[in-house]
Amino acid sequence: MTAEPNGEVTFLEAIRQALFEEMERDPNVFCLGEDIGAYGGAFKVTDGLLAKYGEKRVIDTPISEIAIIGAAAGAAHMGMRPVCEMQFIDFISCGYDMLTNYVATARYRAFLPTPMVVRGPSGGYVRGGPFHSQNPEAAFLHTPGLKIVYPATASDAKGLLKSAIRDDDCVLFFEHKYLYRRVKEQMPDGDHLVPIGKARVAREGTDLSIITYAATVWKALEAAETLERELGLSVEVIDLRSLLPMDDEAIVATVRKTNRALIVHEDTRTGGIAGEITARINELAFEWLDAPVLRVTAADVPLPYAPPLEDYVLPQTADIVTAAKRLAEY
Repeated sequence: MTAEPNGEVTFLEAIRQALFEEMERDPNVFCLGEDIGAYGGAFKVTDGLLAKYGEKRVIDTPISEIAIIGAAAGAAHMGMRPVCEMQFIDFISCGYDMLTNYVATARYRAFLPTPMVVRGPSGGYVRGGPFHSQNPEAAFLHTPGLKIVYPATASDAKGLLKSAIRDDDCVLFFEHKYLYRRVKEQMPDGDHLVPIGKARVAREGTDLSIITYAATVWKALEAAETLERELGLSVEVIDLRSLLPMDDEAIVATVRKTNRALIVHEDTRTGGIAGEITARINELAFEWLDAPVLRVTAADVPLPYAPPLEDYVLPQTADIVTAAKRLAEY
């Protein structure tokens, strides 16, 4: 495992550390996926695991996501703790049936814990085109029995993955590929765990709240700095970290504090998680709102490959600034 000269590690390396530490801690933890062994994974997240833990615990699989997830589910029922890699999270759709109809219902139907993680690179901003840039989190949000995690920082990526591996339910762990080598941080000492279901305040503020997750946390922070510099607005940024379960208390607390909410995510607008968050704010914190809840999201189109078109479709810092100004002026 590697670190920068100043002790910082990348988002990607933080995930590798979590895998190494959990496999060392618990012999029931093993990894399976396409090209994760000898090749070390498409993005090298699993590089070095095969040499240390061998082919019985680092398993290269056929190109079949439903087989990967199904095999992991069976192993999880028998007391193992599998970590599945989707080479790109877009292809998790091939395992949708297994995840929603079998894995998510196993505890309810047969009292079968299914302690497994399905992880993989997601998101855009990398010119990957429509088949390698998706954010499918909303497709699973309405499925009881699953958990969904989508971190924005290196330390959260490590701490949440370790918690996900130890969880007795299936956790979908989305890793934004744009952050893999761009986000760096020193890791906390010791057995670093971040609880699933708890948001964090990424930036304190009093005038309006931006509620977001994953890569758009960083764009929200850039927008917050711009708004403070240009307009003197104090903007609070909430990083949800976990989408299922979602931290309603943190959402309500920030709305009560600032009285204005802007929800930002990279997924498409229609049917996106912003709609669910808006509904929860209306149900739980309506009396504290001084303006309508607004959204900044991707457009409702497959993500283009051409850089100018991708930039147009995905939410940018300038889009967040524009929406926040409108919200502040309401």
